Amino acid sequence: MDEVLRAALDGIDAEIVEDMEILEQDPFKYRGRRLLFAVPLGRNGINRGYYEVLAWLRGGDQVLAGATAGMIIDAESEFYTKATARELAVAANRAGCAFVGRPLVEGTASLDNYLIQAANMNTDRFGAYKKSAAILAHQILEETWQPKEESHLLVLHASNHRTSNTLAIWQKVKECLDERIRIQEINLRNGTLVDCSGCPYQMCLHFGEQGKCFYGGAMVENIYPAVKWADAILLLCPNYNDALSANMTAFINRLTALFRTTRFYDKALFGIIVSGYSGSDLLAGQLVTALNMNKTFYLPGNFCMMETANNAGAAMKLPGIEDRIKEFSEKMTHILIKETQNS
Repeated sequence: MDEVLRAALDGIDAEIVEDMEILEQDPFKYRGRRLLFAVPLGRNGINRGYYEVLAWLRGGDQVLAGATAGMIIDAESEFYTKATARELAVAANRAGCAFVGRPLVEGTASLDNYLIQAANMNTDRFGAYKKSAAILAHQILEETWQPKEESHLLVLHASNHRTSNTLAIWQKVKECLDERIRIQEINLRNGTLVDCSGCPYQMCLHFGEQGKCFYGGAMVENIYPAVKWADAILLLCPNYNDALSANMTAFINRLTALFRTTRFYDKALFGIIVSGYSGSDLLAGQLVTALNMNKTFYLPGNFCMMETANNAGAAMKLPGIEDRIKEFSEKMTHILIKETQNS
């Protein structure tokens, strides 16, 4: 990890923080800063210092409000890097931290995850690891999210309007959004969204270059154009067995063909998650890993609203729900719409 960090920070004036006392003495010191989390996990996936930072992030305060980050996770095994990155990203995001698209550089014991990148970079696997870390560090410093005078928001769901708590919350959020946010809603519930079957890379690339997918249908005719149009996507995600719904998963998987030729660094990701009992953070982690870490969507601070409601209609009866809806809609507006002197 030390050699990778030296490569990542070469030529960058960086402050290295290794002592929890610094965070405890001045909890808000790193608000609005550019951050690179570096977590060595060893063989067993455990770093005690990391858990102290995780507890600090989960303390409930917006200790990283306005910050933008990425992360390097290193392990002496083939496991735990992605799980740790997901856990860290969700915790930091709930503390106000944004993440650039594709914010994770990970090093497993074999570094086999760098086989293709090493060939593309004309180096060995460790060289590709170091170069990837350096690219990420400069990306964190240089990329800045730009709100617009008018923004496009694509909302995707697969719920029943009559019974869905998730949709009920969204309807109220929509009422509070700035009128300069143009909204397009697509229901994935109609059953025509076939999941990805894993075409060979060249076939997927061939169709992706044409803005298409081998399986066609609503994904190509409606959803691909809507994703291109959007400045942000909002996914409405009821919790099914601690996982995203089949239709939502199919949407994410089928994005791959479009992703072959189109990156999403300039598109923001939002979510509304409702669980009957618990587990909303698991779904938030799935959205982060699939769409921010993999598909390069920008992750704003506090990107998702998470609620617990079981019976139909219960969400809008939760204590304080109106205040949380107002707060979430204001955050979305702040991310998407450029402030003017009159606003």
